[in-house]
Amino acid sequence: MPGSFADNHRQLALAQKSNAGAPIYSVLVNRRLGRFFAALAHVVGLTPNAVTVISAVFTYAGILVLGTARPSWPMAGIVTACLVLGYGLDAADGQLARLRGGGSLLGEWLDHVIDSGKIVLLQVAVTAMFYRHYGDRSWWLLVPALFLVATVVHFFGMLLTELLTRLDLARRGEPTPPKRAGSMLMSWAKLPTDYGLLCWVFLLVPLATVFHWVYLILAVLTSAYTLLVLVKWARGLPRTR
Repeated sequence: MPGSFADNHRQLALAQKSNAGAPIYSVLVNRRLGRFFAALAHVVGLTPNAVTVISAVFTYAGILVLGTARPSWPMAGIVTACLVLGYGLDAADGQLARLRGGGSLLGEWLDHVIDSGKIVLLQVAVTAMFYRHYGDRSWWLLVPALFLVATVVHFFGMLLTELLTRLDLARRGEPTPPKRAGSMLMSWAKLPTDYGLLCWVFLLVPLATVFHWVYLILAVLTSAYTLLVLVKWARGLPRTR
């Protein structure tokens, strides 16, 4: 039987994933928000997959508004709220699964499929907004394209690296080693590449010039980080088969 909200929240606080390598927003904000939603979801009897779907509804609703509505302060508030809530719920499904005793392959598959769609459609929505409402017909349209390439390559590279590493360890009969603890400095350094920060940046949408330049900076930093981490992942893979 599900425990009380307080009991669920306390149990989740004692069973958090390692913060190794996690950006600071995820560590200080999103995982705590996800813990709140997971504890609440367990009380009302939701499954992890149901939470994943609810997360997708908020996220995709925010993306739809971003790509279709005229930039304004109410529009920016709605988009940001939807994306932040969607991201918080995205952190809740895994925590709820642990609270219920474990997740499923279907749940992991669903989570990654929704994330992949989110990554692509968010940049498509920004491109549509640049073109339709900001009147951009120049190189600015390449900024969300750069962001899209960087985030897709990073997401796919991360998943593929984890999969190949697990397969190699299983082939050799070795257990998966625990993640090394990351420094707080590294977590802060990753902040510009954090999706959570990007969610809040959409509050700047009514300030067209400010939003353009902030978005460009984040796109460049995300691209640079992706290149660096790809080199790191490549060096960490086995050289022989």
